[in-house]
Amino acid sequence: MGYRLSKIYTKTGDTGETGLADGRRVAKDHPRVEAMGELDLLNSQLGLLLADLAEHEGMWPGLTEIIEVLTPCQHRLFDLGGELAMPDYQALQDDEVERLEQAIDRWNEELGPLQNFILPGGSRLIAQAHVCRALARNAERRCQTLNASEPLRAVGMAYINRLSDLLFVAGRLIARRQHINEVLWQAAAKPEA
Repeated sequence: MGYRLSKIYTKTGDTGETGLADGRRVAKDHPRVEAMGELDLLNSQLGLLLADLAEHEGMWPGLTEIIEVLTPCQHRLFDLGGELAMPDYQALQDDEVERLEQAIDRWNEELGPLQNFILPGGSRLIAQAHVCRALARNAERRCQTLNASEPLRAVGMAYINRLSDLLFVAGRLIARRQHINEVLWQAAAKPEA
């Protein structure tokens, strides 16, 4: 990818449109731009999670593996955003989906089966992993909306779906490695008859 920004502001978006890398101009609320924006938001929050994990890595060495698995995800999210910005560009490959699946399987084996619904919380790291998971689901919905009118590559759709699963499991694994109990959902009391 040889395209680099030489100027940050262009004033071409002041009228509510933005340019795609293929030269098309679309409204800033076009489903493609919405999907790109959700991927960007997820990538930013994932960056925050990775920074927080790195700060606590010395305290809980078990976090290193989580950092190693999640770090490439930022780059792949950027690739996926590139595919949305340049519809002819294809960066994401099936082996990236497989990499996420292998990590999910490995981590789930350590965690064992989920016995209850869990809530985001217990520590900032756990909660941030769940923020990222929720944002991955938002990004997936935006991509599905776009896919309904402008078909996307299946690998991108699979990647974002698997990433949300990975982030859910990562939140659980962070709790385990921090030796923090997960916050279990407690159903509301049933009214007495």
